[in-house]
Amino acid sequence: MDDYSLDEFRRRWQEELAQAQAPKKRRRPEAAERRARRPEVGSGRGEQASGDPALAQGLLEGAGRPPAARATRAEGQDVASRSRSLAREGAGGGEQLVDQLIRDLNEMNDVPFFDIQLPYELAINVFQYLDRKELGRCAQVSKTWKVIAEDEVLWYRLCQQEGHLPDSSISDYSCWKLIFQECRAKEHMLRTNWKNRKGAVSELEHVPDAVLCDVHSHDGVVIAGYTSGDVRVWDTRTWDYVAPFLESEDEEDEPGMQPNVSFVRINSSLAVAAYEDGFLNIWDLRTGKYPVHRFEHDARIQALALSQDDATVATASAFDVVMLSPNEEGYWQIAAEFEVPKLVQYLEIVPETRRYPVAVAAAGDLMYLLKAEDSARTLLYAHGPPVTCLDVSANQVAFGVQGLGWVYEGSKILVYSLEAGRRLLKLGNVLRDFTCVNLSDSPPNLMVSGNMDGRVRIHDLRSGNIALSLSAHQLRVSAVQMDDWKIVSGGEEGLVSVWDYRMNQKLWEVYSGHPVQHISFSSHSLITANVPYQTVMRNADLDSFTTHRRHRGLIRAYEFAVDQLAFQSPLPVCRSSCDAMATHYYDLALAFPYNHV
Repeated sequence: MDDYSLDEFRRRWQEELAQAQAPKKRRRPEAAERRARRPEVGSGRGEQASGDPALAQGLLEGAGRPPAARATRAEGQDVASRSRSLAREGAGGGEQLVDQLIRDLNEMNDVPFFDIQLPYELAINVFQYLDRKELGRCAQVSKTWKVIAEDEVLWYRLCQQEGHLPDSSISDYSCWKLIFQECRAKEHMLRTNWKNRKGAVSELEHVPDAVLCDVHSHDGVVIAGYTSGDVRVWDTRTWDYVAPFLESEDEEDEPGMQPNVSFVRINSSLAVAAYEDGFLNIWDLRTGKYPVHRFEHDARIQALALSQDDATVATASAFDVVMLSPNEEGYWQIAAEFEVPKLVQYLEIVPETRRYPVAVAAAGDLMYLLKAEDSARTLLYAHGPPVTCLDVSANQVAFGVQGLGWVYEGSKILVYSLEAGRRLLKLGNVLRDFTCVNLSDSPPNLMVSGNMDGRVRIHDLRSGNIALSLSAHQLRVSAVQMDDWKIVSGGEEGLVSVWDYRMNQKLWEVYSGHPVQHISFSSHSLITANVPYQTVMRNADLDSFTTHRRHRGLIRAYEFAVDQLAFQSPLPVCRSSCDAMATHYYDLALAFPYNHV
């Protein structure tokens, strides 16, 4: 609206308002004069009328005369009738003003606050702070607001903020609001399948005459090592469960003569296996099944770590910690080497360290921060109770320490800042030792841990208190992971339990005869591995298949979105020539009874 039209609107409004108020001003003195001339209003009990004394005296002299009294009552009725008529006229004038105002507003193209003339980009910047419910409400205000509230940029940002299609660009789809609705419907379907145990389940094919030693997974790709020295890789995203072997360089060795596999690790591009004789093999999953690098330690490898972001491997053997990474030309070399005074039991690589890798090593009652940039060894924790478990995130490290007895001090979890190198929190203080902790996969400001007492605890990192404690297992908790609504835990007795921790309710459980050593899940899948403690394998020719199965260990893959599976693996090493898919659709609640195996 320009200045001329706004002044014209104000002038018309003032004129109509003055015209409506003028009859009211004229009626006020007439009403006062009538009230002065009125002798009596009521039953005639001698009340004097205020106003002129002569008029009042005349009214008193004529009091009691019936004709005059009847005339007075008639005059009062006439006054009341005229008053009601004037009131109706005033009400009609007000309605006319309201109607006129509505007509004027409809004629205006730009109404302040609703269709204010702003640049479109500025309106988008204002609306970007609204959530999906507020955008839906704003779309019902006016046509202009509807266009702004349904802009593709706003709904694309909402999809990114809630984790839907994180690798897509805004030009991939034409209607991001519809995509957002479909993603939320899929998320609801997945959550329902998780709660009701609906989906597909498969047992990954085992190696004959061998016992499972270690299992690891990353984004649906599973690696397993066996007592026979074999290493296998499955891509569960494709249901291609006939996995290829990763060959070693010692092809002349006879089958069964290779050393046992101690540890295996995998990320999006690399697979690593450590053997009992101190050898380390590194495979590039994008190039083939033969190792791209082979490294040898003088003693047995006690701990192995692989970065989830880049090509960095860390190993601990005896009192040495070695970091390996490829150079600019692709040749693997030792990036850093450290010496520690005690044997290393736990080793992790800090994620998101960019160019120079950083590792955290726990050796007894010592905790070191190892930086490959300058081969610096920083002591984080020393001369306290021994470390029992370890996990790291991008800027924090959490580890459990043994207690000194209930009378003195219980077991705790210490949280340190990697940047400042100081302790931030002391959590727990329970009787039994903590056996596992998961900081990297937990929601913000939360952390989940498992204990020797069989309980799973959720820790609030803001207050330092235990937010929830669940009695999940009969023996110690060996693996645990959580997201924004559920917890999946594994126990030494072989039980995998799924909990809705917001409702403090167990959803379902699956039992196998070996301790659960590995758990990894996403929104649509779950990988569990039951690894036996004893790695001595009986002769398969003498024992039945059931006995062999009972001793070899077990890997299960659960898929809760069976309609979303791809049928071509992105990893060439995991591609199979088999056309048949070795899997079945199951109601998982009926697939595995409690006393399985």
